[in-house]
Amino acid sequence: MILSCQNISKAFAEKPVLSNVSFHIEDYDKAALVGINGAGKTTLLRIIVGELSPDQGVVTLAKGKTLGYLAQNQDVNSENTIYDELLSVKADVIETERKIRQLELSMKQASGEALENLMDTYTRLTHAFELANGYAYKSEIAGVLKGLGFEEGEFSHPIATLSGGQKTRVALGRLLLLKPDLIILDEPTNHLDLNSIAWLETYLLNYKGAVLVVSHDRYFLDRIAGKVIEIDQTNAASFTGNYSDYAVKKEQLRTAALNAYFKQQQEIKHQEEVIEKLRSFNREKSIKRAESREKLLNKMEVLDKPTTARTDIHMTLTPRCISGNDVLHIENLSKTFGEAPLFTGLSMDLKRGEHVAIIGDNGTGKTTILKIINGLLEADTGSVSLGTNVHIGYYDQEHHVLHTEKTLFEEISDAYPYLNNTEIRSTLAAFLFTGEDVYKRIGDLSGGERGRVSLAKLMLSESNFLILDEPTNHLDITSKEILEDALNAYEGTVLYVSHDRYFINRTASRILELSHKVLTNYLGNYDYYLEKKNTLSTPFSSAPSSKKEEPPSETKLDWQAKKEQQAKARKKENDLKKCEEAITALENQIAALEDQMAQPEIAVDAAKLQELSIQQEALGQKLASLYQQWETMAE
Repeated sequence: MILSCQNISKAFAEKPVLSNVSFHIEDYDKAALVGINGAGKTTLLRIIVGELSPDQGVVTLAKGKTLGYLAQNQDVNSENTIYDELLSVKADVIETERKIRQLELSMKQASGEALENLMDTYTRLTHAFELANGYAYKSEIAGVLKGLGFEEGEFSHPIATLSGGQKTRVALGRLLLLKPDLIILDEPTNHLDLNSIAWLETYLLNYKGAVLVVSHDRYFLDRIAGKVIEIDQTNAASFTGNYSDYAVKKEQLRTAALNAYFKQQQEIKHQEEVIEKLRSFNREKSIKRAESREKLLNKMEVLDKPTTARTDIHMTLTPRCISGNDVLHIENLSKTFGEAPLFTGLSMDLKRGEHVAIIGDNGTGKTTILKIINGLLEADTGSVSLGTNVHIGYYDQEHHVLHTEKTLFEEISDAYPYLNNTEIRSTLAAFLFTGEDVYKRIGDLSGGERGRVSLAKLMLSESNFLILDEPTNHLDITSKEILEDALNAYEGTVLYVSHDRYFINRTASRILELSHKVLTNYLGNYDYYLEKKNTLSTPFSSAPSSKKEEPPSETKLDWQAKKEQQAKARKKENDLKKCEEAITALENQIAALEDQMAQPEIAVDAAKLQELSIQQEALGQKLASLYQQWETMAE
């Protein structure tokens, strides 16, 4: 075992974030830490690496083991170039190499015992150099940089000139080259293109140490994770398998827990009804029976209602009007920035109802294509034409559709003045903005919050052609799934750019890959695209159509069984009703006897009183038997 977390608890402003969180990581585990936004995943990572102290609990790293941590955003302050920054990781190897070269020179001039000593040292150092992969360290650095998406021409770029995302990639490269026994990564795929993510997956799968990763990239988690640790409502639970395995097991556990909860609630309701009925009989024995049942009910350990999958975002995307069959036609599109052409001679068509994903490396021009279609940029050459009755709804990464100076309420009410206050609040509530949240300024929101506001505006629009630029950025997994379901049910046309392969796999019916300045068409989802990329030689085949089998009709035997079951149910209801009527009749007889025994002339007639008393006792025994019979039947 390399890492142990025992009973970790943490609260901020007396609000618990983590409660008695316990799990362990074995030496070669590849583990994923999952949970909704705000669940406490990053807080837990910071506690593990020592940046935060837990309120209680212990984090133990095995003796002699090393740990490396990549936070979500890394501001690498260095005067080095990209290559030199990674080269600095190999300082010990470089020093060993320098000593080896020095020894080689010294051995040429030495003899006798001095030469033997130098040769011994030389043997020891060359062995250490070989173990540290010293003969290939330059190739290793270049391989890591290229794997993380840096071109060779960028190796000499100063770090000070890089974007935040590029600096994070440099920090990731440094961490991988350091090769700690445990790598901890917080959203490592955020700044990587698809090829770089695929490279990182392979690297981590073959890594000779342990990995603990936080990511919303479900495809990435499916590829690398063999264990999933979930943070849910401040508690932790561990699952064996990848993300898809976890999702299945989690749903099974949630369903079982819900069934147990609802079954117990049904039992509680039933017992309360039985107790109320027994009390209504208003006899000493029935009241005692009611009290006995009430005591048992009070001793019952009541189950808490399990948390269900979050359904806060109820997205319904419905085109207000139907477009023509031809939605978009692009011909001979070209765009150049400076002296670098992004793409040349692109042509494509979109038909009504298609859901198309544009994929490709960072910087190839995917977002530029969306902006040209939406009229935000002009193409150098070519034409873009929309079909009949096509209305565009646009969602961009920078959320230019939002006004930073407005409140959330103003953003919606100004865009859709026909909505009343209740409708505006209901729309915002569907995207997790409730109460005073609606008066927050757009400029004060996080990236994820702005994304939700943009989606709210999109939901209200009359568009029938959605153009989405990285719509899943900053959304947690549950919110992504809700968006996926909404898009899959959407009858309009969708064109989007995304690096979320799981999202693409679930929502795209066609993929356009932008590579080497041209578009390549793939008629399928992301799995199909991968398969087709690997087996381009496989021709299309037209499979014979097969008639869909109709479900078998209900047999006569099934019909008879149902009728018998219904007849039994009716009989039970009738028997219960008859039992209640018999109880009422007996109670009335006993009450009449009591009235008779209370009459003055009877009270002084010992023989008559004894006769009535015997009748009362017999009726009382019969009534007690009926109470028991009724309880049994009521169950």
